[in-house]
Amino acid sequence: MEVVAGCYEQVLFGFAVHPEPEADGHRERWAPVADFTHHAHTASLSAVAVNSRFVVTGSKDETIHIYDMKKKVDHGALMHHNGTITCLKFHGNRHLISGAEDGLICVWDVRRWECLKAIRAHKTWNLVEGRSAFIKNIKQNAHIVEWSPKGEKYVVVILNRIDVYQLDTASVSGTITNARRVSSVAFLSESVLAVAGDEEVVRFFDCDSLTCLSEFKAHENRVKDMFSFETPEHHVLVTASSDGFIKMWKLKQDKKVSPSLLCEINTNARLTCLGVWLDRRTDTKESPPAAAEPAPVSKEQSGHNKEESAHAVQEEEKQPKPDAEKCLTGDSNKPTSGNSLASAKKRKTVEMSEKKRKKKKI
Repeated sequence: MEVVAGCYEQVLFGFAVHPEPEADGHRERWAPVADFTHHAHTASLSAVAVNSRFVVTGSKDETIHIYDMKKKVDHGALMHHNGTITCLKFHGNRHLISGAEDGLICVWDVRRWECLKAIRAHKTWNLVEGRSAFIKNIKQNAHIVEWSPKGEKYVVVILNRIDVYQLDTASVSGTITNARRVSSVAFLSESVLAVAGDEEVVRFFDCDSLTCLSEFKAHENRVKDMFSFETPEHHVLVTASSDGFIKMWKLKQDKKVSPSLLCEINTNARLTCLGVWLDRRTDTKESPPAAAEPAPVSKEQSGHNKEESAHAVQEEEKQPKPDAEKCLTGDSNKPTSGNSLASAKKRKTVEMSEKKRKKKKI
């Protein structure tokens, strides 16, 4: 597995983590090893997302960078938004959804890295048709919305207040109040929510009883982001803080018991966002079906997508209402970025596809 984290200093860190079992009576500890740093953005990183193949990062420089984690190369950049990238989420291995301060939500085809649809915020959508499916007036500006694993409930965060919504009733079933402003939430199960804020503590809440099950001091400064994942042996929570540390915690089955620390990493940077890339090749039960080789992003393609942004939005509105060992690069001797890593054959294929599309439009 690989822990990736972005920071104010415009760097993406990557750390390979090797689980080590308990031995000679000592508790289990994991060994993180610095794998790469990458400085592709020109402003602080604001969002990160992972799937089985790629890590994508968003930044205040208004771009989204793509990293192929299996080949350890920069796969290019998406330049569709005109504002800080505020959120990134993969939907399976076929689509990426991005949101930004320009008021757009974009749906991307991961196979060709094309923008399939640009939707003007703020609505909720049926992604099959790309149309609004449901609207809920929450009356205040929320800065976090998170769905439960089964999609039966979601939480809306406004400052230090967390409203729990049930999907079947579309109404608030209860409210959780945190001590400080909430910076990150993560569902550990359908009913248990991990909450971090502008403080050193992480709390586990029961979304049904609305009670705090447990809390523990995770860092020496405010916790900026969290990421939860499961392996066949463990349920793990990863936290990143302004103190520069990334920590991995082994969760207990009983969430009333505080987790135990598996490992910690000092990046010496002001961390902002976090993700964990899991190489599923070692777990055949969870491995996705083989997909076609994704095409690298060409500059012509990125520019073409951005030019079509306004047109796509107009069409929508017509519808009804830094310490590491190496850089991330294809060449072990020097860092590269953008499309220089793409082979000439792949680049030519993309250019030919663009020419054919333009001819069809003419």
